[in-house]
Amino acid sequence: MTAHGADVQDGDGQAEAESRTEPKQSPAVEVPAARERARAIPEAAVARLAVYLRALSGLADQNVGTVSSDELAVAAGVNSAKLRKDLSYIGSYGTRGVGYEVAVLIGQIERTLGLTRKHSVAVVGIGNLGHALANYGGFPSRGFPVSALFDLDPDLIGVPVGGIPVNHIDDIVEVCADREVTIGVIATPVQGAQEVCDRLVAGGVTCILNFAPVVLQVPEDVEVRKVDLAVEMQILSFHVARRQQEAAGRSEVDGADIGPPGPGGQVPGEIGSADRMVERL
Repeated sequence: MTAHGADVQDGDGQAEAESRTEPKQSPAVEVPAARERARAIPEAAVARLAVYLRALSGLADQNVGTVSSDELAVAAGVNSAKLRKDLSYIGSYGTRGVGYEVAVLIGQIERTLGLTRKHSVAVVGIGNLGHALANYGGFPSRGFPVSALFDLDPDLIGVPVGGIPVNHIDDIVEVCADREVTIGVIATPVQGAQEVCDRLVAGGVTCILNFAPVVLQVPEDVEVRKVDLAVEMQILSFHVARRQQEAAGRSEVDGADIGPPGPGGQVPGEIGSADRMVERL
């Protein structure tokens, strides 16, 4: 990484030129424009912005003042062209010969992700997963302090987990409203997940992270993110299987004695490869 003021080529000359030629706007005009940009950001780019923010925070901790798109892309695990495209959604284009100012870019991403507002998290379901989430130190360090815990088990009620006493789920509405909880994490079994969700919404919670394998019904103004670890593993399995199939297909093409086309215009090697692919799936 480079120190502030070092000669770093950002590599996006056209975008930088556009940023230098854009007319200056008053704050009253910039705020609506920023909101419009935020609404236009693709879902996948939003996820990557969070990764960029994590990488930038690490650079800031090392007192790095500026970073090039290539360096930030490596730190985030993406290619630099995609990174520059993502950052253009929030109006950040870097400066030729300098790159991106770390502190400024952190502020831009935090505003876009809504991290400038105060958040408070409630975890419902203090089993193995809920217990781990309640004790996870990464939440408060990134602006998401856990302020309330809920469960049904009478042996857990009143017991501190991560320094916070566990409340009964019957108290969700009152406690969430009193502690101004903005994000609810559901780590319960399928049974009761919808009831827990309804209580969180009634308590003023507008964002829900759902680990229960069920689709929740919520009002239009409530945002839900579903995390199904089994589905994520299945997706990983699919990608591994696809790479193996592609590798097997290349090996067969490289070493096969391709004869005349078989039925349907396919060569025998292609038919065998397709049959094996179906068997694997």
